[in-house]
Amino acid sequence: MAQPITEEAVPQNGDRNGEMQERNHFFRVISAFKSYKTFVNERVSRAKKSFHSLPEHHQQLLPDYLPHLENIRTCIDHNFEIIKLIVKHTDQMFENSNQYSSSDCENSGSFPKPVLTFDMDKVSTTLKQFVRDWSSEGREERDACYGPIIEEIQRRFPSHKCNKSNISVLVPGAGLGRLAYEIANLGYTCQGNEFSLYMLFASHFVLNKTPEVETFTLYPWISQFSNNKLMSNQIRPVRFPDVNPALLPSSASFSMVAGDFLEVYSEKERWDCVATSYFIDTAHNVLAYIENIYKILKPGGYWINLGPLLYHFDNLPKEMSIELGYDVIRRVITDMGFEFLREEPSVPSTYIQDRCSMLRYEYDCVFFVCQKPVYRLHNDIAESPESPPQESHQS
Repeated sequence: MAQPITEEAVPQNGDRNGEMQERNHFFRVISAFKSYKTFVNERVSRAKKSFHSLPEHHQQLLPDYLPHLENIRTCIDHNFEIIKLIVKHTDQMFENSNQYSSSDCENSGSFPKPVLTFDMDKVSTTLKQFVRDWSSEGREERDACYGPIIEEIQRRFPSHKCNKSNISVLVPGAGLGRLAYEIANLGYTCQGNEFSLYMLFASHFVLNKTPEVETFTLYPWISQFSNNKLMSNQIRPVRFPDVNPALLPSSASFSMVAGDFLEVYSEKERWDCVATSYFIDTAHNVLAYIENIYKILKPGGYWINLGPLLYHFDNLPKEMSIELGYDVIRRVITDMGFEFLREEPSVPSTYIQDRCSMLRYEYDCVFFVCQKPVYRLHNDIAESPESPPQESHQS
């Protein structure tokens, strides 16, 4: 059996105010998870109140509506049992952190402010991430978003030309960790990086605390009261995980690191490959992401990217954000020194979509492979880096 997946927190800079902010944020996320049951039940109560406001003869036309709401409450209870397990395992989850405890959330004198709808949306999205990353139902999304990246890594670093364990792959914005897990499962040394504590708590749970395939059941769509062709779709169960993370080969090298990508990764020429899926639009300044990826890649290393440009901080008050079109981003990538080896400007994919919903969004993503040029020696002869020789620089 593989060693437990390791998590590492960002080293602290000793800033007392910064540490307090991080502690409060930790508590706020814990509080949001613990508020899930109350928050979603309030939505069910509003639906029940609306039903009782109907004329009596209209209520009689809907004999199954109130039983349906009770079924939703049962699903909420079930989801909350999963959430309690997630929260239970947040204590001491980081290797170098012992200052946080979910139990302190009740005992702390600096208990976070009441959770907002924004916080609860984060919890709901996190539950849906289990579908995308760790269920059979999410396989289609994973094939579309992760499949091209995985195939390209295997193409650039084939087993007959390299020792895969010597190839280091970084996956920023790793979410619940499935892409990084799959890369490590192929034999590459892979590290996932995630900033969101919502995602980190959930990824720690699924990667380290699920004993076998399809151990757990979630009802991820119960908050969606609109666009249901069938009422039963709202309470449709999803089982996870579809694979057992504990069966990762003992020789595999896989870790998850918590923290901001720009702060955690500053070592020059460290990685053979950086793989980004639905990541670069999470930046306040996407140029800083591009610059840092170039910096941390080894000469000859590859950046493989697939995703849209749904800038996360667009139009948010008090948040700095620069929104650029892909044409500008492409030019900046080349201006910073990358060489495009492959580019597909129209790759359709979805993100945590309910396949049974009457409303589904589809992104028209960009997929590209870039290479950081190799060094030139004094005799002006190009020398390949430690990564293996490549078959071609063409797509």
